[in-house]
Amino acid sequence: MYIVAIAWLYVVLMMSLTEQSWIAGIGTFAFYGVAPLSLFLWIVGSPARKRRRKAQEASQDTARAAPTLDSGASDGA
Repeated sequence: MYIVAIAWLYVVLMMSLTEQSWIAGIGTFAFYGVAPLSLFLWIVGSPARKRRRKAQEASQDTARAAPTLDSGASDGA
């Protein structure tokens, strides 16, 4: 997925270098490259963020429940 993002930024960079002014080039790079790509990566990364958050919550829940199940022994021996 990241190779496609890098390729897209390269294409947009080449497009922006052919603009008539540097302001138009910066605008082209920002509005055709960075903004849509960041939105795309944020949307595509949503499932991974949800999985990571659920795994973190599950590990916190097990960490909270472990001392009550072990009768207060913290070293596990």
